[in-house]
Amino acid sequence: MKLRSRYSGIVPNLLVAVAISLVVNFSYLLLLLVERNDTPPKPDETLIVSRPEEGTLSVNPDGHAYLVYPDGDSVYVTQSRVRRFSLADGDRLVGDLEPPRSQSGHPQLARIARRNGCEFDYSTLYNRPSEGYQLMLQLLYYLVVSFILLLILSRSRRNYSARGFALLCLWCVPIAAALYLVAPVTEWHTGRIRLNFMGGRLFDYVLLLKYSFVVVVSVLYGRIYVLVSQQRAVELENEQLKNENLTTRYNMLVGQINPHFFFNSLNSLAMLVREGEQQRALTYIDRLSYTFRYILQNGQNMLVSVEEELRFLEAYAYQFKVRYEEKLFFDIAVEPRYRSWRLPALTLQPLIDNAVKHNALTSAHPLRIAIRTEGDRLVVSNPLSPKLEKVASTGIGLENLRNRWHLIADCPIEVVDDGERFTVRLPLQPPADK
Repeated sequence: MKLRSRYSGIVPNLLVAVAISLVVNFSYLLLLLVERNDTPPKPDETLIVSRPEEGTLSVNPDGHAYLVYPDGDSVYVTQSRVRRFSLADGDRLVGDLEPPRSQSGHPQLARIARRNGCEFDYSTLYNRPSEGYQLMLQLLYYLVVSFILLLILSRSRRNYSARGFALLCLWCVPIAAALYLVAPVTEWHTGRIRLNFMGGRLFDYVLLLKYSFVVVVSVLYGRIYVLVSQQRAVELENEQLKNENLTTRYNMLVGQINPHFFFNSLNSLAMLVREGEQQRALTYIDRLSYTFRYILQNGQNMLVSVEEELRFLEAYAYQFKVRYEEKLFFDIAVEPRYRSWRLPALTLQPLIDNAVKHNALTSAHPLRIAIRTEGDRLVVSNPLSPKLEKVASTGIGLENLRNRWHLIADCPIEVVDDGERFTVRLPLQPPADK
């Protein structure tokens, strides 16, 4: 988990860096494809004319050029030839010409014989890096630049303030400047690839435009990444607070059970001591110890198995047998396959307490509490035989049970009072291994 959290931001940053690099070089890639698919047809060799005069090359900002002769004639030089032959503004050329493509067009430069007084060596063109190699180098460079910037900017996911993000942006300024100086550029004359600070055009407007785009997009994505991380952190914090609140509420509900149970147990134990029943008192203490141990150990576990709850019922029921001998019975019919299913701890205690509290228990009419399963529900029911003197109901026990089931199992319990029987149906939870 720690390894995953450490490198969780690298993959999205890398994918975004790839996308930025592709967008920056998309126009260059598209231009290469268009030039390869739109290569002009080779001229007829019989129409090529040699002109021994020397002309001066004038290169336009868009890359096209004209070879101007002393008599005022001009010859058109295509952008691809200017780039391929590494021609520069002011070069003196002697070469062969081909006729214009249209009646109003200029003749075009077909071949170069001499440049600046020296014979033009076409073999040097093969030492130039291929256009595909240059493209791959550009893609890799902008990928590395954007990835480094994104790694720096995404570090503020632990500091969500605008000031912290601004400080990271300031850190990016010298790093971006250093990366700009080592940008790979192609020399105009030789065609060799050099680092930007080694070339003669340090502030090339095309390079500045592409580099500015990378920096701006990286900063915007970094800020978006921080805001998304902040939102996720807030959601996680809210979820943790919610769980803590549920735990606190559960502990408060369990705390309502313990005092009531404790006082009743002490009263029963005092009765045995006063009557001098030492053996029964020792057994009572043993069962009482198990009951308290169950509450302390399982009160925080949220869910326990039906088998554990029934063992607790056995110990807890013994205390009632001491108080209501031959007046209270338990009929337990739980299918074995459901004994491993789960329910909130201390579910049966308030139901038994309420049954004993609100019903008359006599030797002639003992109270029988039935505990059985109906499908995946645990059903606890008892006949209604109200006491002559009505006992005021606080509603704490049943309401406590409802709240605990809602908090822990996230499902309601069913309470039915038809005037003859009081029935509570509890939906059991499957075992944890299922």
